[in-house]
Amino acid sequence: MLVRYSTDEKGRPVKKAVVYTKSEHKIKPDSIDRDALLIIDCLKRNGFESYIVGGAVRDLLGGRTPKDFDIVTDATPSRIKKLFRNSRIIGKRFRLVHVFFGPKIFEVSTFRSIVDGSVGNAFGTIDEDFQRRDFTLNALYYDPVKQHIIDYVGGVEDIRKGILKPVIPLERIFIEDPVRMLRAIKYGATTGCKISRKLKKKIRESAPLLSPVSPSRLTEELLKIINGGHAHDIVSSALETDLYMYLQPAATNLMLESKKFEKAYLESLKRLDELAVRSPESRTGERLYFLLKDFVEQLTDWNLEMKSALSPSELYRQTWTVCRNFVLPMNPQRTELDFAVRKILSEKGIPVKPRRQKQYQRQSRP
Repeated sequence: MLVRYSTDEKGRPVKKAVVYTKSEHKIKPDSIDRDALLIIDCLKRNGFESYIVGGAVRDLLGGRTPKDFDIVTDATPSRIKKLFRNSRIIGKRFRLVHVFFGPKIFEVSTFRSIVDGSVGNAFGTIDEDFQRRDFTLNALYYDPVKQHIIDYVGGVEDIRKGILKPVIPLERIFIEDPVRMLRAIKYGATTGCKISRKLKKKIRESAPLLSPVSPSRLTEELLKIINGGHAHDIVSSALETDLYMYLQPAATNLMLESKKFEKAYLESLKRLDELAVRSPESRTGERLYFLLKDFVEQLTDWNLEMKSALSPSELYRQTWTVCRNFVLPMNPQRTELDFAVRKILSEKGIPVKPRRQKQYQRQSRP
C-alpha cells in the first residue's frame, strides 16, 4: 500500500491519501471501457491529471460492470473541448464536458474547489475535489494507467465493510444539497451498504428540505429510481425516512390511508423491478404503468364505467388528468404518460386507440 503526500503551509510533507495498487484492489484492466481509457490517455499525454471517479470505481471494486465511466481531471472544460472534437460543453454554472463515442457519452468534469462549500463552481485540485463528494464510496479516484486507487476518505474499507458514510459533515451535507438524501437511500438499496441510525435520523429530520427542490430535478431522480431495478427497496426506504412524501405525495397519502393500497403499490414496484432487469431498454411508459395501475384501479367501479354514457375517449381524458395530478411533482413526457394510461384502460376493456406521433408534434408547437 502506498501513500500520497501533500505539503502544509511550511512545505512539510503531509499524508493525504492511501493508494491501493493492482494487487490490493484487484480491478481487472479489461473491465475498463476502452473509450474511457482513450480519454484518460489523451488527457495524460497532454500533461493533465485524469481519473475514473465515483460510482464506476465503486462498482469495479464490487466486481460489477459500471453503467457509466465518469472522468475527472485538472483540465478546464474549454481545454477538454479542444482536445476532443467529439465533445460539447454543457451546463451554465457547473460546466463540464460530454465526450461522445457513438451512442456512448462520457462525462468529463474538472476538479472543483471547496472555496464556496460543497456546491460551488470554482475549479480546484484533487485535494479539494474529494471533500465535495457526498459519500465515501463515491470519493475514490482510479488511475487505469498506473492501476492505482487514490482513497482520501477510507472509502475502500467502507465498501468492503458495507457501510455508507458521508464525506461532508452531517450538519451541512443535506442543507447544501437536499437530493443527497435520495442518493443515500439509493446507495443503501443498490450496494447493500448499511445506513447507520444516526444518518437515517438525520435524513428523516432533513426531509422537508426536499420541498423547494425543482420538479425537473425530482423527476430526474424518480426516473433513475424506476429505471434502476431497485425501485421497491428504494421506495420502501424513502417511506421509512419520510422522503417519498416529497417525491410522490399523492401515492404516499394513499398508502398512509390504506394498508391495502400500500401493499398493492409496493408489489407493483417489484413487478417494475423485474421489468427493469428483464427489459432494460423498455420505454418509460411501460414503467409508469406500474406506478399508476393500483391508483387507477381504486378510482371507480370500472365495470360500471364501461356501461356508463361516457365514451372511451372521455374516460381516457378524465383518467389521464387524474393520473397527471397523481404523479406530481414528477413531470414525465406526455407521450409516456399517455402510453401508461392507455395500457391500463385497455386492460380494463376500454378500447382507446393510441394517438399518432404527429398529433403530439402538433400539440407541442407553441
